[in-house]
Amino acid sequence: MSAEGFELGLNTFGEVATDGDRVLSDAETVRLIVEEAQLAESVGLDLFSVGEHYREGFTDSATPVLLAAIATATERIRLGTSVTVLSTNDPVRLYHEFSTLDAVSNGRAQLILGRASATESFPLFGYDLADYEQLFEDKLDLFMRLQWEDSVTWSGTVRSPLIKQRLHPRMQPGGIPTWIGVGGSPSSVVRAARYGLPLMLAIIGGRPQRFAGHVDLYHRALEQYGHAPKPIGQHSLGLVADTDEEAAETWWRYWQPVVTQLARERGFYKPTRERYEAEIDRGALFVGSPETVAQKIATMARDLRLSRFDLKYDVMHLPRRARARSIELLGREVAPRVRELLTKEPTHV
Repeated sequence: MSAEGFELGLNTFGEVATDGDRVLSDAETVRLIVEEAQLAESVGLDLFSVGEHYREGFTDSATPVLLAAIATATERIRLGTSVTVLSTNDPVRLYHEFSTLDAVSNGRAQLILGRASATESFPLFGYDLADYEQLFEDKLDLFMRLQWEDSVTWSGTVRSPLIKQRLHPRMQPGGIPTWIGVGGSPSSVVRAARYGLPLMLAIIGGRPQRFAGHVDLYHRALEQYGHAPKPIGQHSLGLVADTDEEAAETWWRYWQPVVTQLARERGFYKPTRERYEAEIDRGALFVGSPETVAQKIATMARDLRLSRFDLKYDVMHLPRRARARSIELLGREVAPRVRELLTKEPTHV
């Protein structure tokens, strides 16, 4: 991790926004995301990533299409996925989509592959959750071979075999930057190291420092598999506003109902104001003024040896004005401050 190479980016799940008292339509939200990517580029952010979900209020179900639209509206910012659910995608189709995106964007495409924490895509595309692990393992093997080899012969258990298959349009030699997203599973950390792929830590609750053991495991596994050190990134949720108070009140208003609904669905704790404030102070919510958020990102970068931090800036019905202000402040104030802090030795109290 170094200040010079440290990258800051944005993640969106395409959650519908509001404008005044009006909830935007799905189509309006899709167009808003393109505008927000343009804004992210204009304020100097490094990456803009889009997720993959299949539920009410989310508009990121056709991620490569949306990224291609963003590619034609931008020039510099790198474009990728905050997670691609590889288990329910076909690796051959995925290769075609992202080799085309890479061509359209002039080499700016990348992606993060994951097994899925939200599992709506499994019944939607006719997959059995019982095959959760095997689907990802087989498809990752095929997808990486398609990127790394010019002509692929492959057979597995989850799709038909390939015999001397060469796909078009071709990706650049070696493929595009491909990360493995990890939500806490040590086996996923080891898998990323086995393939020599960068690691993205999806940290959405609790103290981020609890992932330090995963970072140590990743570095040990990389060495054991004979790979050089690879980048580590962190994905977390949050909002940047002009003051800590404004950020905390705004995010609570829109985050609380979303997490309350998720708590009903998944059986975890219902959010309370006390827990919320603890998540801001010591946990995985990056909510506050530019200085507060920059200090927290710099701390995580040191503690987890990060070279990249992605902020998920949207949450259901968050006003478009608050979204835009968060993007502006992250690029113009937080990013340079983080890099400044990372050039200095940490102060131990």
